[in-house]
Amino acid sequence: MNTSFDDIPIKVLLVDDEGLVRSGFRLLLDAEDGIEVVSEATNGAQAVEQARATRPDVVLMDIRMPKMDGIEATRQIATTHGLEHVRILILTTYDTDAYVFEGLQAGASGFLLKDAGPAELLHGIRVVAAGDSLLAPRITRRLISQFTARRTASKTAEERLAVLTEREREVVALVGQGMSNDEIGAELFLSPATARTHVSRAMVKLGARDRAQLVVIAYQTGLVSPQP
Repeated sequence: MNTSFDDIPIKVLLVDDEGLVRSGFRLLLDAEDGIEVVSEATNGAQAVEQARATRPDVVLMDIRMPKMDGIEATRQIATTHGLEHVRILILTTYDTDAYVFEGLQAGASGFLLKDAGPAELLHGIRVVAAGDSLLAPRITRRLISQFTARRTASKTAEERLAVLTEREREVVALVGQGMSNDEIGAELFLSPATARTHVSRAMVKLGARDRAQLVVIAYQTGLVSPQP
């Protein structure tokens, strides 16, 4: 019997200091075909240790934890050699928007609200495991709007964007608006594959880990402005 890549389960590391929360997530994920919980951690330090030991595909990361918070754990995992493939999905509540922004800058691939339903959580895991970003539309605009005060000075922004072609700037701006490769292609009359190529090149030039960081860069440099 041949085994395809589609048959390989997505390996998930659960990180939360609340046992009931982890148990609930584990029950949900263990019942789902194609997803395997490989380990659990109760704080950021354990998360980094377990990520190195188990090399998961996705880390479900809480933010507020003892010893080391989820932001620092995200940063350490994202910068650890050999863990470049690991995608981090931050779980948050409305009152931790600032931490989420910092998490995206630290290398997270996206975030979900802790009250997300089972279908939304499973979808989120699959999206980030596939290498895409997950930025919940209902709070992304408000989140970015609150923290674009950290936007770099215009001269610095122009210097940062100077490495991009005009087309790549257009593509990054559309990524910042939350568009998929298909939507970018339709907007710019390109094939989805060509749009993806432009996105990938922009990520390399800007040193972005994934699309989520491209969104942050698009707002920081003024390619996209927050909506009132």
